[in-house]
Amino acid sequence: MSTILREEIGIDLSGVVLPGDLVCPPRAAGLVLFAHGSGSSRLSPRNRYVAGHLNHAGIATLLTDLLLPEEDVGLAQRFDIGLLATRLEGITCAVSGMAQLGHLRLGYFGASTGAAAAIRAAAMTGGRYRIDAVVSRGGRPDLAGHDALAALSAPTLLIVGGADTEVLHLNERAYAWMSCEKHFEIVAGATHLFEEPGALEVVARLAAGWFATHLAGRRGAEPATGEQETS
Repeated sequence: MSTILREEIGIDLSGVVLPGDLVCPPRAAGLVLFAHGSGSSRLSPRNRYVAGHLNHAGIATLLTDLLLPEEDVGLAQRFDIGLLATRLEGITCAVSGMAQLGHLRLGYFGASTGAAAAIRAAAMTGGRYRIDAVVSRGGRPDLAGHDALAALSAPTLLIVGGADTEVLHLNERAYAWMSCEKHFEIVAGATHLFEEPGALEVVARLAAGWFATHLAGRRGAEPATGEQETS
């Protein structure tokens, strides 16, 4: 593959066709599947910003909707972590069988409830495929449940805004339940959506560094200035 591939795809999961936006740079180092949060979509400007940063670093990305528009109608569906994780697992199996993508190492990037779905999916693979890295942005990993967090083996980075106090507390609790390789990064002064100047850039840089290290074995980006904790 000598030129960057940009393609809108549909992934058929037992009759439910989920739309996705695939970008694959030449000689991609890995593929990151994005799981957006409640009330958002694959068109989320924040996730697309991070995806663009990963593409620039030579990492392929796939942004998908885990719910159809007619399904995304209330909190019950948006917070059904089991359903979202099952959909993400199905998407992962589908892309693993694609000729142009099946050889790539896999990572998940989840935001809000999407982070819980990513952790649950990474923990429930049953050996069918391997997830080599997970990144959570302002996520709710606690919603994945204690069993999934304890079973998670993929190296996982939690990124939380320093001013997002409630989510920060929930991430600290989830972090304590994880036994995999892990890292906790607090972006000083950032709120839940990382709308403060420069905050989302820090998220993108941290994510690119984590995925570059764990998907391709490359040296990652420099750590952000701010509070951090390592396992």
